[in-house]
Amino acid sequence: MLVAATLAASVLGLGGLYLLVQTSRVPLDSLQERKPGLDRPAGLALASEKNPFELAKLIPGTGTAADLPGAWPQFRGAKSDNIAADGVALARTWKAGTKPEQIWSVDLGEGYAGAAVRDGRVYILDYDPDTKSDALRCLSLGDAKEIWRFTYPVKIKRNHGMSRTVPTLAGKYIVTFGPKCHVACLEAETGKFVWGLDLVKDFGATVPEWYAGQCPLVDADRVILGVGGDALLVAVELATGKVIWKTPNPNDWKMTHSSIVPMEFAGKRQYIYVGSGGVVGVNADDGALLWETDAWRISIAAVPTPIPIGNDRLFLSGGYNSGALILRLKEDAGKIVPETVYRLKPTEFGAAQQTPILFKEHLYGVRPDGQLCCLDLDGKLCWASGVTAKFGLGPFVIGDGLIYLLNDDGTLTLAEASPQAYRRLAQARVLDGHDCWAPMALTNGRLLARDLTKMICLDVKQ
Repeated sequence: MLVAATLAASVLGLGGLYLLVQTSRVPLDSLQERKPGLDRPAGLALASEKNPFELAKLIPGTGTAADLPGAWPQFRGAKSDNIAADGVALARTWKAGTKPEQIWSVDLGEGYAGAAVRDGRVYILDYDPDTKSDALRCLSLGDAKEIWRFTYPVKIKRNHGMSRTVPTLAGKYIVTFGPKCHVACLEAETGKFVWGLDLVKDFGATVPEWYAGQCPLVDADRVILGVGGDALLVAVELATGKVIWKTPNPNDWKMTHSSIVPMEFAGKRQYIYVGSGGVVGVNADDGALLWETDAWRISIAAVPTPIPIGNDRLFLSGGYNSGALILRLKEDAGKIVPETVYRLKPTEFGAAQQTPILFKEHLYGVRPDGQLCCLDLDGKLCWASGVTAKFGLGPFVIGDGLIYLLNDDGTLTLAEASPQAYRRLAQARVLDGHDCWAPMALTNGRLLARDLTKMICLDVKQ
């Protein structure tokens, strides 16, 4: 993901992200536009009873795939860690008064959706207000010309943007998670429709407030989705969309904006998900509930994704005065039991919108006061960037030992990803918009970033 807003001040997109909570069964036309600073809206309407995929269109474009290497195939990159590990050397500074070269830019519908990249193509799940449709756009990585566009009708009102997730590329397929909980699988090269699910209609899900921010997890030959309806999680076949298993949801937990992550513990592969009522671990083989806890629960909007640390720990963070928490998993009489190792106050750390990055045994993230922080794995602060270096709700990504941070208004900062100290290396305004909250993609020395209505590709090679 996918993909990330502050409710007290602004709100996220996905990023996939700060933008969301439970919905109610009220007509969409009765809702008023959500505006920053207002109280949470009463809820969003359920998705249409009609199957929008029956009205889908595949529209060819004039673009062609670029002959360029590099891949960023899903939310937070190839290993879901938000680190570019392709070995490409990146520039450690920009000349004074300059900024990285902009290779191309492309206009988008309002939102916070981030890009996935592979085989010389860029994929982004956009929203087209003219046709009132979700639109998966396949663009050339070389010049951003559209290769094809797949659309299906979904009525959405502006609610701090519309789109806000990152597609997932797996084998010959691409899987998307739309703002009103429509999941689609297409052939990645051609855009041919394979299957689609309406999680509201098919599983009784509730569209989160500020729309869905979850990015789909593809694990081998299956897609794992946090539903929060008549099933807490579901696994479906990647090639067919056929249900493999469902996890019971007896406590009626609702979908959040947090994405699912896999984790190995005690010889078992499990999926970790932050639902509305807490955190769960689910058996990857059959969907059985292995453990759950309400020790970590965010009442308004859970956005950041859990971070597995080592073989038995999870780092959890959030906004809305929740701070951060480390859980340790233990085996006890054949059962998995989660226990709290430490909790951090929001003044010490928290993550309203963007998931922190685990890099070389340290955690990097932006806490609620806007400062970039580095923590060790015991939760101790190594450094904070200071009151003159704040980054708002924008995204960050690491590559070649460098961290790129985009603040709300489009200023890009380059700093060392080091536990020794905060060292800023360069800074430049690269976007002229606002609400620059979408997750970035970094591959082969190309950095993809966006504001509310435009995406750019920057050359950040050495």
